[in-house]
Amino acid sequence: MAESMPEIIRTTCPYCGVGCGVIAARLDQSAPWTVKGDPEHPANYGKLCVKGSALAETLDLDGRLLHPLISGNRASWDEALDLVAETFSTAVREHGPDSVAFYVSGQLLTEDYYAANKLMKGFIGSGNIDTNSRLCMSSTVAGHVRAFGSDTVPGCYEDLDLADLVVLVGSNAAWCHPVAFQRTLAAKARRPEMRIVVVDPRRTATAECADLHLAIRPGSDAILFNGLLAHLKGEETQLDVGVPLDQIVQFFSWFADTEKTVTVWSQGINQSSSGTDKVDAIINCHLQTGRIGRPGMGPFSLTGQPNAMGGREVGGLANMLAAHMGFDEASIDRVGRFWNATQMAGKPGLKAVDMFKAVAEGKIKALWIMCTNPAVSMPEADLVKSAIAACPFVVISECEANTDTARLAHVKLPALTWGEKDGTVTNSERRISRQRPFLPAPGEAKGDWWIITQVARRMGFGPAFAWNGPGEIFDEFCRLTAFENASTRDLDLSGLVGADYAAIEPIQWPVRAPGQGTARLFADGRFYHADGKARMLDITPRPPARAADLAFPLILNTGRMRDQWHTMTRTGRAARLAAHAPEPVLLVHPKDALRFRLSDGGLARVSGNRTSVVLRVALDPGQRIGEVFAPIHWNDQTASSAVIGSLIDAATDPHSGQPELKQAPVLVEPLEAAWHGVLLSRNPVDLPRSFYWAKASGAAHSIWRLAGEAGEDWPITAKQWLGTDGEWIEFLDPNRGHYRGARLVEGRLDAVLFVFPWAMDFSPDWVAAAFGRAAIAGDERATLVAGAPPGGDRGRDKTVCACFNVGLSAIRAAIRDHRLSSAAEVGAMLKAGTNCGSCVPEIRAILTEAAPKVA
Repeated sequence: MAESMPEIIRTTCPYCGVGCGVIAARLDQSAPWTVKGDPEHPANYGKLCVKGSALAETLDLDGRLLHPLISGNRASWDEALDLVAETFSTAVREHGPDSVAFYVSGQLLTEDYYAANKLMKGFIGSGNIDTNSRLCMSSTVAGHVRAFGSDTVPGCYEDLDLADLVVLVGSNAAWCHPVAFQRTLAAKARRPEMRIVVVDPRRTATAECADLHLAIRPGSDAILFNGLLAHLKGEETQLDVGVPLDQIVQFFSWFADTEKTVTVWSQGINQSSSGTDKVDAIINCHLQTGRIGRPGMGPFSLTGQPNAMGGREVGGLANMLAAHMGFDEASIDRVGRFWNATQMAGKPGLKAVDMFKAVAEGKIKALWIMCTNPAVSMPEADLVKSAIAACPFVVISECEANTDTARLAHVKLPALTWGEKDGTVTNSERRISRQRPFLPAPGEAKGDWWIITQVARRMGFGPAFAWNGPGEIFDEFCRLTAFENASTRDLDLSGLVGADYAAIEPIQWPVRAPGQGTARLFADGRFYHADGKARMLDITPRPPARAADLAFPLILNTGRMRDQWHTMTRTGRAARLAAHAPEPVLLVHPKDALRFRLSDGGLARVSGNRTSVVLRVALDPGQRIGEVFAPIHWNDQTASSAVIGSLIDAATDPHSGQPELKQAPVLVEPLEAAWHGVLLSRNPVDLPRSFYWAKASGAAHSIWRLAGEAGEDWPITAKQWLGTDGEWIEFLDPNRGHYRGARLVEGRLDAVLFVFPWAMDFSPDWVAAAFGRAAIAGDERATLVAGAPPGGDRGRDKTVCACFNVGLSAIRAAIRDHRLSSAAEVGAMLKAGTNCGSCVPEIRAILTEAAPKVA
């Protein structure tokens, strides 16, 4: 019998905009798939962050949407597609094309994006297609267009290797773009004279690695770069950004004296009511010095999502038409002729915030949401959720059955996800890469391009949507970029027209000849304004839309955690990704904690204008006094009350429409809990929202951390939550407020509940291991409710390195016992920090904490 050959599929990571190459492999058809970095992919050369490394742990089908649903009932594809097409057609006929809208995602593939954009703008006849990329990089798009005449990223990742000065502004790249950041640190290790400057109000993991950290006042970025521009021009300037003058002088001197300078920015710049001006304030400094488009220099936006760039290319933003063409008369005519369009949109559509306001006002009669979760991610998320719930007809194309948004839909269409989808994505350096399938389509799930195409055909637009696969869509898109171009537009994929789609290798656009990509643009001084010149904008800095006041005395900043992504529909499946931060936290400076009576590890109620959330407090001296930070990931499926978007007002940038997600005045108050608990269950548990809970994945179970203000009759409550059947083993000490209960079904551990009268650093690892056993022996059963395992070892404490499951105590012990003095030494002994490197800044901070203090 012949031996089966190993299967190897080269694809691309579905997380951030770094666009890392991934190899999925298995020994044979009976073996599980494994994932590793692709050493040949130029975005990462084999490196992966912990999220990418854990992709194989997120492939299970629990919670997947596998069949079309209409009003919660299973339907055939024909029934669902007919209903969607008929309802959208009726709305357009009775209320006009602007009565319908698509809200799409930077996680769609380029081919999906292209199909949706073509349907809305060329055949329905409205500009009402926008994307969640509006929330992360639309200010960069607007800034690029104002300065360059096109949405062009001038440089590439290699510039991080070659630069002598890297300035990171509003970017916690160590956590949010780890592979690109580790590339920067590797360059500095090779050339210690290279300098890193971080401009960020918080002392983040990124700032821990900087030669200079400017902890500026939030919102003062444009003031800083206006001052730098004046310095570069030889002009005197005075500025106050909340940091010491000597730090400003040092930064200005380094920038002025270092030709090979790259300025990197991300959401701290973009997510602002003046984000476009901040982008152009940065670009001004590079235009003034001519440091653009040449090796080791240039302004560089790190994109948040895996295909936000692809969406920008095809026209997925409401204010863009298609293929980097806008809504000018010539472009509308050109695209209309290419598409042979029956009803071209003649003006931009509604941007995300305005789109959901129109939904709330009843102007949108039919809404199609694809691959995103706006009921969590939008500002004023509570109002957005109410708007979606009130919309007459809501369709979702989604891989998950029960997101906060999916629960509001009338029609649910099961979509393929990573590992199943086939198409292309574009990363932050304009590099097009293939996402290839290696898993079979589960249930009745279909590709988004297919779903869109089927609806378009049913709406009467069949000839324009006659594609048989994503390769045909990609080829059409490439031809559109080349159509009547003659080098007048930056986006030109003429060299990919007719290419072998299956064999396309990673390549940077423009691609004007087969196999010939373009690493950098603008070195020749030619830009895409009509006169061929760039524009230096006169920037007048504006403060954030809202400031702290007596009612809301603290400023809330928001962002990502190291090991999670968006609303955790994928990363939330992996137990090791939950270990680093299993609960939604509020980072608070110790002085603010004292002022507002908050305790480390306690709970806090955080209130905005309309709503409040409850978060676990973590003291962080890296916070500026008067400012707090909370992560964006938790939602109504993973916490009782932690949707941070509900605290944020929908103030937007006037040029880009991007909302200000980094500045929300809040009130923070302590929440005094009468009890605290930990619940582990093999099966879903429907907990009330009357007390605090946060859910995280474990191995073969889920873990809920609990706390409440009012006591419970725990033997009764435990059975209400977990069920009465099976065998119950319990311990109750009502005088001390202790309860411990375990439920076994046919000898197998099904659930455990621990309740304490105070918050304690309780690790459930020791009892969690029991969920992996087929049965619990009789002599082991009592230990389940004993409060500690045999031997008293309660398990690991806080995870620092998720790649190798190394905890804080192990690192501290190694440093103490072996007198370790560097992250490299810790890595050599424990392996921590030696894979993706995301935890290296945290290890450095632990080393600093352990260093002997000099009196």
